[in-house]
Amino acid sequence: MNPAAPSFAFLPGAAGSPVILHVPHSAREIPAEVRAGIVLDDEALERELDHITDSHTARIAQEAALTAPLTPWRFVNRLSRLVVDPERFPDEREEMRAVGMGAVYTRTTHREPLRPDDTDPEPLVARYFRPYARAMTDAVADRLAAVGRAVVIDVHSYPAEPLPYELHGEGPRPPVCLGTDAFHTPPELLDAAREAFAELGETGLDSPFAGAYVPLEYYGQDPRVSALMVEIRRDTYMTEPGGPAGPGLPRLAAALAALVTAASV
Repeated sequence: MNPAAPSFAFLPGAAGSPVILHVPHSAREIPAEVRAGIVLDDEALERELDHITDSHTARIAQEAALTAPLTPWRFVNRLSRLVVDPERFPDEREEMRAVGMGAVYTRTTHREPLRPDDTDPEPLVARYFRPYARAMTDAVADRLAAVGRAVVIDVHSYPAEPLPYELHGEGPRPPVCLGTDAFHTPPELLDAAREAFAELGETGLDSPFAGAYVPLEYYGQDPRVSALMVEIRRDTYMTEPGGPAGPGLPRLAAALAALVTAASV
């Protein structure tokens, strides 16, 4: 990737669509200057990327966008979350700081060193986190201006078996976990998601992962911004860890397209 290019892609949808499919964790790319600050050797880094990457979620979102009657907008991170994690709080509010996984990770999924403990996160936050956050804020503002509301649907995946970094890994691990926010997830959006994913098996709520992403400018402030996190258990569509996609992927894309359609009304 060109170092001067944005670390994200904002892909246009239909003018009348309020939906933004947000794909923050699907990429594996790490710029050379960022790689230099990671202490893992190349083999160990590839293993970590297998575990931490939400593989094929960009493809799921793409196929859903192509089949939905009203094309949603897509905001896709082009870099690995090991560069920065754009969905973390950049301050002490972030509970994952307890395991070295704030906006800039210093520990791996197995709680081993990823970067030195004294790493200053600010250069990476300034270079990657803040521009991403600004662009996502602008994307939501654009939908609010165009149609009066925005629906952010996060597309994630998670492993069938808990990894050591998980703070809440002891709970249920359904085929699809729906992460919610008390302010930004209206009941009708949650109901639509349950209906869309029903044929894929059990749909759980906020376990093993909870919450939904909203740009901080709107978080807890603007009810016109709705949000839902869709966490897909990886064994339903791919070979773990980090392997190829399987026949479950088109079914998931179709279900996501159904949710996009319901959220667009």
